[in-house]
Amino acid sequence: MTQHGYKQFCPLSMAAEVLCTRWTMVLMRELVAGSTRFNDLRRGVPKMSPTLLSQRLKELELAGIVERKEVPGEKGIFDYRLTEAGRDLRPVVEAMGFWGQKWVESRLSLKNLDPSLLMWDMRRNLNPSPLPEGRTVIQFLYQELPASKRSWWLIVEKHGEVDLCWYDPGFDVDLYVSTDLHTMTAIWMGVLTVEKAGPKVVLTGDQSIGRKMQAWLGLSPFAVEPKRAA
Repeated sequence: MTQHGYKQFCPLSMAAEVLCTRWTMVLMRELVAGSTRFNDLRRGVPKMSPTLLSQRLKELELAGIVERKEVPGEKGIFDYRLTEAGRDLRPVVEAMGFWGQKWVESRLSLKNLDPSLLMWDMRRNLNPSPLPEGRTVIQFLYQELPASKRSWWLIVEKHGEVDLCWYDPGFDVDLYVSTDLHTMTAIWMGVLTVEKAGPKVVLTGDQSIGRKMQAWLGLSPFAVEPKRAA
């Protein structure tokens, strides 16, 4: 948090001193979404340094927004959970997200492409209901990316647990999704649909899974808000 602040008694300015430092609201997005472990928070903010992440978590803890507790039976492993004050920020975080979805021009958002963040968000929001019982493995191929970032696997287990791998997990793949990162990000944001993407999304494998892609795909929670920006 800034050492100088706004020096105003207005409650809004006091709240801004806590919440408007760099990365804080993005970190709040991850906490509101349910991430509690340090490494999971890092995956949600991959361009944030671990040092700064630790600093922001300490600041939120001092502000009474986050509490850190050691995980029972896991010495040295901590959970970061929202307090009552932190949970009260959910509508604030959601309102900012919906405002950005509605009013920020899509082309500006789609300049900020990040495959690891996209796939992590897709994993978190994936809907397993339309998928077959048992394990389903879906491999995403972003052909234009370097080899280290080209292939990603979503593994949906029979009880609905979803895992993300950036290396071959060794399971048979049920569906291959070959596309480019820009198209997949636009679909995730709700700017585009799988159907409207047409030949930019090539589905190979189990077509019964492919036909339901729009239903099981984990979209942005803000995708339901229609765009109003030019």
